[in-house]
Amino acid sequence: MTATPLATAPAPTTPAPGLGRQLLRDSGYVLAGMPLAVVSFVVAVTGIALSAALLVTTLGLPVLAGTVYAARLLADLERFRLPGVLRQPRVRPAYLAPEPGSGYWRRILVPLRDSQSWLDLLHAFLKLLVTVPTFAVLLVWWVLAIGGTLYFTYDWAIPRGPGDQDLSQLLGMGDGAEARIVLNTAIGLFCLLSLPLLARGCARLQAGLARSLLTGVAEMRQRITTLEEQKRAAASAEASALRRLERDIHDGPQQRLVRLAMDLSRARQQLAADPEAARRTLDEAVTQTRETLDELRALSRGIAPPILVDRGLPSALAALAARALVPTELLVDDDLGTPEGRLDPAVESTAYFVVAEALTNVAKHSSARACRVLVARRVGRLDITVWDDGVGGAHVAKGHGLSGIADRVRAGGGSLEVTSPTGGPTAVHAELPR
Repeated sequence: MTATPLATAPAPTTPAPGLGRQLLRDSGYVLAGMPLAVVSFVVAVTGIALSAALLVTTLGLPVLAGTVYAARLLADLERFRLPGVLRQPRVRPAYLAPEPGSGYWRRILVPLRDSQSWLDLLHAFLKLLVTVPTFAVLLVWWVLAIGGTLYFTYDWAIPRGPGDQDLSQLLGMGDGAEARIVLNTAIGLFCLLSLPLLARGCARLQAGLARSLLTGVAEMRQRITTLEEQKRAAASAEASALRRLERDIHDGPQQRLVRLAMDLSRARQQLAADPEAARRTLDEAVTQTRETLDELRALSRGIAPPILVDRGLPSALAALAARALVPTELLVDDDLGTPEGRLDPAVESTAYFVVAEALTNVAKHSSARACRVLVARRVGRLDITVWDDGVGGAHVAKGHGLSGIADRVRAGGGSLEVTSPTGGPTAVHAELPR
């Protein structure tokens, strides 16, 4: 089985969990961050101080490298915790690695030449500054929320002396048990209701520092790499389309136009000597003209079919399915053809190209007896699936029919997956952002 994902678009964020689950997730992230922050700070301070003291000897650099590796390990642990708060895929930077056969000192210096290693170490220093206040505030809020809402169950057990004053007395609410219970319960309910928002804010504050130092550079580099891949794919797809168009024009209309010119020249020579032969030659020229026009219309449909522009994607795909050599079942969301549901022209053009090329490959290579095309609108994307019951064995390697589809989809920021075991069936699934 061949399954080749070409994921170039940024992965989608994970759906938001329920309020209670997110509260526990945020609270666990903030509260567990305190011991991790203490360990990170101690490791960083101890390692830097020890390496500075040993720099006069040969042990300074190895201790510093060990400190950097320890900070990297703690940073990886923090990256592992981030997706639960940020609702984004886990990102790990590509650290510099020593070359094979490198010597001892070269291996020691490799992490010290990596900018991300120093950002990990900086995070180990700064994490405690953010964690201490957020940990304290959230812990107090949890205590007030639980203690306040349950105050009525233990008010009687709190010892009070003759001169003691409660908060309710200081606020002028009276000195009875009822006033104390009402005040403390109100405080507890307020803290309980505002706890999810506070926990979310504290977690985002800690996670924001971690993301900026531990994954920000990696995300930027990943985005740059993705854009470069999309640019190369767009150039490749455009070059392939131009080469194909040039070949089709050269092999079809151009040859017919050359023959048409020759027929017209022959008819002009025959006109005086043999009018009947000239008439037959002109009839052939008219036939050549009509066939040339038909081929030009077919080529223009492959570039920018008028039906796609005028009536939308469902009608254009219906025309493709009707012309397909293999019986094709078409399932398309109807709203894609309405003025309100129309997609961006670039997305419509790419979707049309994907289906057209996939159907062409089905007709040429699959020996299929049935084909199915499904086009559906999803949240933030357009899903396209072309399935056939052919012999299988399709893949997206260069030189094969599906490579052009892969380049076109990648250029649009989408992803393509081909599943085609030997013996079939074959499924070509594309996702396009919209």
